[in-house]
Amino acid sequence: MNKSKLTIRICALFLLMLMSSSLSLLAHDFTVVIDAGHGGRDCGAIGKIAKEKDITLTVAKLFGKKIEDECKDVKVVYTRETDKYLTLQQRANIANKANGDVFISIHVNSVDLNSPGRRKIAGASVFTLGLHRSDDNLSVAKRENSVIELEKDYTTTYSGFNPNSPESYIIFEINQNKHMMQSIDLASSIQNELINTAERNDKGVRQAGFWVLWATSMPSVLIELDFICNPKQEEFLASKMGQEKLAEAIFRAFKDYHSSISRQMSDMNTYHTKSAEKNDEQQNQEKNELKTKGDYSKEDKIIYRVQVLSSKVKIDKNSKELKGLYPIWIYKENGLYKYTYESAATLNDAKKILCKVKKKFPQAFIVKFVNDKRVNN
Repeated sequence: MNKSKLTIRICALFLLMLMSSSLSLLAHDFTVVIDAGHGGRDCGAIGKIAKEKDITLTVAKLFGKKIEDECKDVKVVYTRETDKYLTLQQRANIANKANGDVFISIHVNSVDLNSPGRRKIAGASVFTLGLHRSDDNLSVAKRENSVIELEKDYTTTYSGFNPNSPESYIIFEINQNKHMMQSIDLASSIQNELINTAERNDKGVRQAGFWVLWATSMPSVLIELDFICNPKQEEFLASKMGQEKLAEAIFRAFKDYHSSISRQMSDMNTYHTKSAEKNDEQQNQEKNELKTKGDYSKEDKIIYRVQVLSSKVKIDKNSKELKGLYPIWIYKENGLYKYTYESAATLNDAKKILCKVKKKFPQAFIVKFVNDKRVNN
């Protein structure tokens, strides 16, 4: 199959998935889909004393139990709760059918038997969907995607995608995940907790072409907990203490992410409700009243900005994650760094900026500041 036909077939599959999946956060409780990598006849990476499929299942269930105990407003959906085999597409289908708000896939890393330093390599990494900028990232994606080959007619099921062909990965260049920024926010938070809470070496937040992330229509991340080929790290991964620490790290990051999303949705709902009730003339009238009679004095500086991104780890204003937006103004709230674009004197002007920004950041929204301090009214 030539490259153009492969691209057309996979693009068509992608559009069908989006059409069949609801993306609304308002129609249901917040749902997290937890995916324990591998299972059944697919053992994943194998060490001396443990198998990837067993480690991922235990950590996934510990993580889910913490959510169920502490986050009563969150629904937990598992792709598997037992040692059973699932295809990558089946995992994505479970997530999409559950109308998930976030997808977290848990894995264990390894390297080839002939790789130098195989028994010494260590560290956690969290992946989002994207272009593999290095051979290492591509090799991880190939290994995790290779489970496709266990299926009898995988070329038909996956529209000609070949996990071992670099040319097949063109699909991830053509169709970038619309939830990229939320995925990066979550990935950064998980990576930070894996370093600090689980005490793992830092292998970084990365991007690569994982089918299961591409096929899920929600913010999605894939976690590589550590390297099972390193005997010391394998001992940690297989231990109850290690698995508890790993689950706690992921839970802490998820809890922060969920709180942030809930606040953003509350702000957006308030904004849209007020906008539906008031026309531009009423808004201008209220703005003038605030200047003379309202809660703010004439000396108060009221401005509106468009928030595009939040992260637990501070990123540079020139980072590619901000997609070239300038100027960027950063403020910190509830332990998160938040990135806003432009400044507007009126809400109407801010709405015009928002319309342009949403082309790059669909989840962007307007925030109000008085004397450089954020306010909620």
